[in-house]
Amino acid sequence: MIKMTIKLERIYTRPGTPGFRILTDRLWPRGIKKVDAHLDLWAKDIAPTNDLRKWFNHEPAKFAEFTTRYMAELDTNPATDGFINTLNEQLATGTPVILLFGAKDTANNQAVVLNEWLVAHGVHA
Repeated sequence: MIKMTIKLERIYTRPGTPGFRILTDRLWPRGIKKVDAHLDLWAKDIAPTNDLRKWFNHEPAKFAEFTTRYMAELDTNPATDGFINTLNEQLATGTPVILLFGAKDTANNQAVVLNEWLVAHGVHA
């Protein structure tokens, strides 16, 4: 049986774990050169909308509501099917998938919500 692994990392952390690296931010992270990011995919189409991103503003007190709103966006986003297919292709080969984010808060960000949404949709355990 192939182990399906998805990990979360800050893009500012030096790449440690080899795998399929996906940036989950809509905006490019400040101070990161594209060549140094070592990305396989920039999934800005599945990131929170600009309106939701601006509303949340990385305020921990809004995280529960942000989670609800972002999951609703993911449920209706036409880009999620293609994203899930890409993840499943990588995971089927045993390649770890690394969801990258730029936020300083490692517990309250869109990658955490996206990962939770993926688990709820059976993409990984």
